[in-house]
Amino acid sequence: MSCGADHCITCGDDGDPMRVLRIDAARALALCVDDDGEHHTVEVGLVDAAVGDEVLVHAGVALVNLRAVA
Repeated sequence: MSCGADHCITCGDDGDPMRVLRIDAARALALCVDDDGEHHTVEVGLVDAAVGDEVLVHAGVALVNLRAVA
């Protein structure tokens, strides 16, 4: 099973694509921006993400780096 581009396979809810603006590697947190320009703090410990990457976020957690599935 794999993650899709906009859907969480764990619970069936939609995920939100967000772009990574900054990463705090010590805390595994990132500052991300959504399509509406709103900023969010996102846990990134499950993915290999870098500044500029787009990640699929569900419930404040990045589930997949969309660069990796493209």
